[in-house]
Amino acid sequence: MRLRALIASVALLAGAAAALPGTAAAAAGDDPGVQATALYVSPSGNDSNAGTLAAPLRTVQRAVDLAVAGDTIYLRAGTYAPSTNIQLNKNGTASQPFTLTTYNGERAVIDGENMPHTPAPVDGSIPRPERGAVHIEGDYWRLIGLEIINGPYGIFGLDTNNNLFERLVTRNNYESGLHIQGASSNNQIVNLDSYGNRDPRNNGESADGLAIKEGSGSGNVVRGARLWNNSDDGFDAWEFLSPITIESSLAWGNGFNRWNLPDYTGDGNGFKLGGGDEDLPAAHVTRNSIAWDNAVGGFIDNGNPGRLVIERSTAWRNGGTGFNFSRSSSTLTANLAVSNGTNVSLGSNSGGSGNSWNLGGSWSFVSTDPATITGPRQSNGAIPSSTFLRPSNGASVGARF
Repeated sequence: MRLRALIASVALLAGAAAALPGTAAAAAGDDPGVQATALYVSPSGNDSNAGTLAAPLRTVQRAVDLAVAGDTIYLRAGTYAPSTNIQLNKNGTASQPFTLTTYNGERAVIDGENMPHTPAPVDGSIPRPERGAVHIEGDYWRLIGLEIINGPYGIFGLDTNNNLFERLVTRNNYESGLHIQGASSNNQIVNLDSYGNRDPRNNGESADGLAIKEGSGSGNVVRGARLWNNSDDGFDAWEFLSPITIESSLAWGNGFNRWNLPDYTGDGNGFKLGGGDEDLPAAHVTRNSIAWDNAVGGFIDNGNPGRLVIERSTAWRNGGTGFNFSRSSSTLTANLAVSNGTNVSLGSNSGGSGNSWNLGGSWSFVSTDPATITGPRQSNGAIPSSTFLRPSNGASVGARF
């Protein structure tokens, strides 16, 4: 008899119409066979335990293997350091997603340092199933409040749909912090912090804070992301053919060799909005976002010939071009570019109105101190409000947080 059926039978014999707090069963209907379950995991647990709050499991993978659609897996505080990656290959449903989260907001860290390919050798390859401390090919998952570090990628998603990635920290991984590719649609990435990711095997060229690349799928949304100090780019949409929407996000300090990697090739853009070996078009949308102090570009089309839309965003003090849309058919509206190597570069097919370069004149800011906007998030995970890079003259140009 499966653990779930045994738990359901005990609850039924006890006359439980709904599960009590802290037990493994939580009623989801009259049929015990479709009850949702709360499974608990702790670094001090045991995989032969029942998975209750009082008797937690020890490994995340054991909980994943036991879970069925609708279940919630709660991680207790501590560090989980498996020797192989966590595989999320099951499918939930719209009404019964899987949830992997922390218990009562405790800090749970998944550390991939003991996994293969941490790091892979220079010019080495990582087999796809082994990419990511957390590897997801399932649909309808909710990953909330986790911290993923030192993995062969932090989270790697392939052909994965209808997921929520919320209030995650992906840092110091040996490839991109959060990477989604293939036929992947309707994924929401909300209030992500992804930083310090690097890739010694590629000399810094491919470790982004967030990458949605090499694939297609509608409805992917990024909101409230902070992407900083990654070896390649903050955000990268290389060869992703369907529109991605990016809103109220920040990218800074990307593309610098902070790890003394030899023959360094990190690109150093805040938001790289597509591009590819065959100049594949994609109509990505970026709103109310800021890129500053990146080694090269702020917002770039990267050769994407699509109809990009860039609205109310700010590029400041990037080493290269603040807004580089020289090879696309893009529309830029009410954007602000100040103190970049070059503020703007537009091709003959790109245009717009109400941008700082359209309005002319000199531009100063209410504040150039990013401490608030880069500091602790609000209790709901949102980026704090700040006057950082707001125009001193009150003009309705650039991003607002």
